[in-house]
Amino acid sequence: MRIVLCYPVGEKHIRQIQEAAPEYEVINAGQERIDELLPTAEIFIGHAKVPVNWDRVLDAGKLRWIQSSAAGLDHCLVPGVIANDQITVSSASGLFAPQVAEQTFSLLFGVIRRAPLFFRAEKKREFVRLPTDDLRGKTVGIVGLGGNGRTLTRMLAPWDVRLIATDHYPVNCPPEVDALWQDDQLDHLLSQSDVVILTLPLNNATRGLFDHDRFAKMKRGSYLINVARGAVVKEAALCEALQSGQLAGAGLDVTEVEPLPEESPLWDDPKVMISPHVGAQSYRRVDDSTRLAAINLKRYQAGLPVYNRVDKVLGFPHPNDTYKGEAS
Repeated sequence: MRIVLCYPVGEKHIRQIQEAAPEYEVINAGQERIDELLPTAEIFIGHAKVPVNWDRVLDAGKLRWIQSSAAGLDHCLVPGVIANDQITVSSASGLFAPQVAEQTFSLLFGVIRRAPLFFRAEKKREFVRLPTDDLRGKTVGIVGLGGNGRTLTRMLAPWDVRLIATDHYPVNCPPEVDALWQDDQLDHLLSQSDVVILTLPLNNATRGLFDHDRFAKMKRGSYLINVARGAVVKEAALCEALQSGQLAGAGLDVTEVEPLPEESPLWDDPKVMISPHVGAQSYRRVDDSTRLAAINLKRYQAGLPVYNRVDKVLGFPHPNDTYKGEAS
């Protein structure tokens, strides 16, 4: 029985995994050997960022559980994995929510307070005072109220904003949220929101969700912040919405194509603030990922449901199944 790891672990993390599953052989494949070793694994923990021959993995017939070290699962939810009832998939949903929230705030205040424009002026040593906008008093719509979205609502509440949200599972509405609707009410949310924050997963239903038609349904002069997945937003439609003034600004931690191509007009738009998909980054990230993996390993061996087990078609867990920080 073998556990194959593919995330930036150190020796202490490998020991922690081994202690949680002493009957298993633990191999750190890294990105360099994951394609070679994944067909030998019963359990895969990590996030392959290189091409993997999933047909070969599935033909081997050994894999039974994938514990992703990321919240997004587009790296492993290929059709064969989705269709295979023998393979459980769990995510890191909500595990890095505080970091994602902090990144959201950096992008949100950056575009509202016109930081990209001032950064450009700073480089030219120009001290020019220009008007900025305010967050206070705005309606903030959060699209996808999972772990990241719910953490955001708690952190946004003190800023004197009205919070509304949509989610596939509109349950357990946080007290600070004024209204929580089913995800089919997205256009209603957009019509009311001064700021729209995307924290939803990427799946067949959400890919390209924000296109020309959807941007047209947003309030003119509103802002878009995307800390979800880049492919949720059509870049051409976003650029047009910015150019026309339909959007007053956009903060992007993710883009439709990553890395963002040098020729993209988003780079030169002073209404846009870009970060290179670092929302979940933290010096604690590997420690936290390993802690969750170790907890889930013990549950897996005991025949208990693992935390963050996802609906493989939807690509995310039900709120009742998410990890909420239980002690190991």
